[in-house]
Order: sequence, then C-alpha cells, then structure tokens
Amino acid sequence: MSLDIKKIPAESFERVHIDSSHAERITKPSLSFWQDAWLRIRKNKAAIASIFILLFIIIMAFVGPMVSPHDAETQTITHANLPPKVPGLEKLGIFDGVGTLAGKEVDLYEMKKVDTYYWFGTDGLGRDMFSRAWEGTQISLLIAFVAAVIDMVIGVAYGGISGYYGGRTDDIMQRIVEILYGIPTLVIVILMLLVMEPGVIAIVIAITLTGWIGMSRIARGQVLKFKNQEFVLASRTLGAGNGRIISKHILPNILGVIIINTMFTIPTAIFFEAFLSFIGLGLQAPDASLGTLINDGYKVIRFQPHILLYPSIILSLLMIAFNLLGDGLRDAFDPKMKD
Repeated sequence: MSLDIKKIPAESFERVHIDSSHAERITKPSLSFWQDAWLRIRKNKAAIASIFILLFIIIMAFVGPMVSPHDAETQTITHANLPPKVPGLEKLGIFDGVGTLAGKEVDLYEMKKVDTYYWFGTDGLGRDMFSRAWEGTQISLLIAFVAAVIDMVIGVAYGGISGYYGGRTDDIMQRIVEILYGIPTLVIVILMLLVMEPGVIAIVIAITLTGWIGMSRIARGQVLKFKNQEFVLASRTLGAGNGRIISKHILPNILGVIIINTMFTIPTAIFFEAFLSFIGLGLQAPDASLGTLINDGYKVIRFQPHILLYPSIILSLLMIAFNLLGDGLRDAFDPKMKD
C-alpha cells in the first residue's frame, strides 16, 4: 500500500530551523602553539614527575649546603668515615649511625663520642657528605647548563647561516664541520685539559669545542626545510630583509626543535663532566662535583658505600629526569601527536 504524502496534514511535520551562525561554530577553544604544547605535556605523567624531580634537585643544590649544620670544606679527622645518621629515623633502625668495625656492627657515633648528626655521613677527612653532595650537584649543573647554552647559541647560529645562505657558503661551512666531526671528541677534550689548568672554565670549553656540531646540523636541516616555504617566499616578495625573515618566520618555527635538543644536551654534558672528573681530568681537590665524589666513593666502596651512594643517586635522577622531560617535550611539540 502506497502512502500519499499529500493527504498528511501539514501540522504533522515539525518545522526545523537551522541557525547558520552555529553551523561553523568552533567546538574547541583557539590555542596558541605554546598553550597547546603545555596542555599536551600536562598529560604526560613522566614529564611532569621529571619537572618536580629537577626542581627539587636544583633547589636543594643551592639550599642544601645552607640548611646543613656542617660546612662542606671543614675537615674533622676525628669524625672521619661516619655512616649516615638522621634525627628521628635513627629510632626506626635506619640511618642510625651504626657501621661495621672489625666485622661487628657498632654505633660509630657513640664510639667516637660524636654529639652531632651527619645526614649523609662523612668522608675519609671528616667532611660532611650532605653539603659536599649538594655543592657538587651545583657545580655539575652549572657546567651542564653553561655548556648547553653555548652549544645552542653556536650551533644554531652556525647551522642557521649555513642552511639559509646555502651555495658556496654552505659547502665551506659543512666541510669544516665534517673535519671537526671526524676527530674523536675525547681526544680533543684531553688535549685541551692538558693545555689549560683544570677547572670549571676548562671543562666548559672542552665540552663546547665539538658539542655544538650536533645542534648545528639539526638547525641547518630545519632552516633548509622552512626557508623555501610559501610564507617565507611571500615575506621576501613583500620586501622583508634576511634579518626579519630569520627572526620573525624561521626561528620561531624551529624553536621547538632547538629546545628539545637542548634538553637532551644537558644530561649529556652532566655525564661528560662526571666522566672527566671520574678519570681525573676534571675538577681537582678540594673542589667537588658529582664526578669527583663518585670517584672518591669508588675507591672505598667496600668499606664506606655511602660516599658513593648519594652522588650516584643524584646523578642518575638528573639523567633520567632530563631524558624523560626531553621525550615529553618532543611529543608535545610534535604536531602529529595532536588529538
């Protein structure tokens, strides 16, 4: 049986009105690149945890030596090789100052008549390991951040000029990079440290001698990618100079990649400084860094493991946190990772 639409009353049809202003309504708020990146990195629990860990370590690196009741450089021979002892925790049977002497566990604080607490214990010269560990962290972070900033500035400038101008300029500059890249980094660093007096400045110069090469290659590749894009060609057509094109168009687009690679450069510099100090080419006594403290603890690991334990934990946390944060930033700045 067929249905005759003409016989159906007009009142049976519901009139639907479509508001044209709602047809093209944006369901999500308009966000800038940095706002969108922050919203995405907040969802990365590992990256957020890494931020808190890094903030805690950085704050403690500067506050730790001040809250400690003992100075990092004061030597008290009668307090040498004391294990950690923390108020309150000693009643729980941990960090109670008990150590091994002649195969027996004894309270070394009571035996040596020490009436104070050393939270991380002491070294062979009676120096407070709590203050020394955080001062060493402070020096390692200083070297790493300075080296990373110098690497970023030199690498971005060198790679940007090479990629933007291209031609003969790019050929000459890349041949120089290839020559430097072919020389082992450790050889250059050892030669530099043999010529210069060991110290913070020598380590920073040694790390930055070849550390900028990787950043320069990344910057060059990004500049080559963006310099022929339509918005750059349009800006050049409208009469914009090279300085304005680089600062207003190219640099903002490659800034995310630069930040990500800088975050990976910092833990590399921290580890390299620790390695140089561990093999005796870095800081010299009485200066302390994480590398020198680990070297001191390695020598007495069988008898005084606490000297090695705490600098190793701090170094490991720094390496893991910076790498996790770098991974989080890479996902946040990648437009392919958008929901």
